[in-house]
Amino acid sequence: MNKTTLKPARKVHKYLGYLLALQIFAWLLGGLVMSAIPLDMVHGKHLAQRQLVNPFNTTDYTASLDKIIADIANLQKIEYTHFLDQPVIKVSADKTIYFDGKYGLLIPAPTEAQISQQAKAHYLGSAPQASIEHLEEGPREVQYRRHIWRVVYADWVNTTIYLDAISGQVITVRSTLWRIFDFFWMLHIMDYDERDDFNNPLLISFSATSVLFCISGMILLMQSPPWRRRRIQRN
Repeated sequence: MNKTTLKPARKVHKYLGYLLALQIFAWLLGGLVMSAIPLDMVHGKHLAQRQLVNPFNTTDYTASLDKIIADIANLQKIEYTHFLDQPVIKVSADKTIYFDGKYGLLIPAPTEAQISQQAKAHYLGSAPQASIEHLEEGPREVQYRRHIWRVVYADWVNTTIYLDAISGQVITVRSTLWRIFDFFWMLHIMDYDERDDFNNPLLISFSATSVLFCISGMILLMQSPPWRRRRIQRN
């Protein structure tokens, strides 16, 4: 193929390369990192349990359900659960309410000491607790959830357990591995704000431009295809 004919393709390929180099590198590096870290480790399943087995059976819940739900409107669901060594009846209606499973009394919000004990029961490691903090609003890694506790452990990945300030139940587990994965996910989908919009215009634009970059590169390959070189060598 004539070199003059390919001149526009060379120009397009060159300038698209300048434009896309860093982002393509970020895509490749991000793909490597995200494929190298197992998702179970990212989700912290080896660091802490989300749910504990309920040590109580139905006979331990002696509170009267009729009495509990008498004044509750729009009742949706009743669950038997527990918090530490206490049976709990969880009532879902317009809002979620927690009752003592034995006596039917409203359960007050757990104290810092109880939250610390609860986090330790879920934690699968042996490192000491580094910090415990009550947050009116959590960070982005817990979707800005309100009224939560953050408990951090001094292990190699800074295991962080988020617990609900009302019920004391574990919301989620985060760690340095999760944050590394999240950072590269941000670079991968090019959503530098909330990191969850996979259809944002910036990503679509760069993806389309990358397709043009590949097409121009394939056109340039036609300038000296391998079969043509072999034919010249034979002559």
